[in-house]
Amino acid sequence: MRTLCSSTLIGEFFVIGFAGLVAMKQPDLSTGTVWTVCGIAMFLSVALCGMVGRPGGVALGWALQLALIASGVFVPMMFFMGAVFALLWWASVHFGRKVDEAKARFAAQAQQPDTA
Repeated sequence: MRTLCSSTLIGEFFVIGFAGLVAMKQPDLSTGTVWTVCGIAMFLSVALCGMVGRPGGVALGWALQLALIASGVFVPMMFFMGAVFALLWWASVHFGRKVDEAKARFAAQAQQPDTA
């Protein structure tokens, strides 16, 4: 699960950076505010890569997804991109857990001695 979720979060890192470039062009937003908010969000996306396997890591990832969707208020394309990344996040968590379960099953089978 960590690999899939981390890949999604790294993709979000770049999307947040590009959204910051677009948001800079908004006349009612100051450059400092845009880069402070984007910088914090970019830091969180990278920091969450290491927290995915810990308790609450997936929930924090969901909070980042909601914040990404909500950023569409300032950059309307982010409604779409946030929804796409929320779907990717769901898929990463869902299928990542299935992969982890399969790995654990195969490891348990490898530990059992052959009875045949």
